[in-house]
Amino acid sequence: MPKLTIDIPHNHGKEASLEKLKVFLERVKEKYADKVSSLEGEWQENVLNFAMTTFGITIKGNLTVEETTAKFVGDIPFAAMMFKGQIEQGIRGELEKCLR
Repeated sequence: MPKLTIDIPHNHGKEASLEKLKVFLERVKEKYADKVSSLEGEWQENVLNFAMTTFGITIKGNLTVEETTAKFVGDIPFAAMMFKGQIEQGIRGELEKCLR
């Protein structure tokens, strides 16, 4: 399955960035409520493991928060490859907003 990898640099440090990103799933739920039918996630220290379903396609992955970067890695089903750019743009935008 193809991967979607997004690296977002930040200068807040690991702990401060982790606190900022704890609202990431809620922001996605609110903004994309009409497009996301299921969104689940659980933080384990500095890693958010998640699964979401959009337009009947499930995307699973994780978000890892480090000292200077937040790294999103998700599996994109082949059926969603034509939407990869839109998915990446939406996720990147929400991550950047959280890290401001």
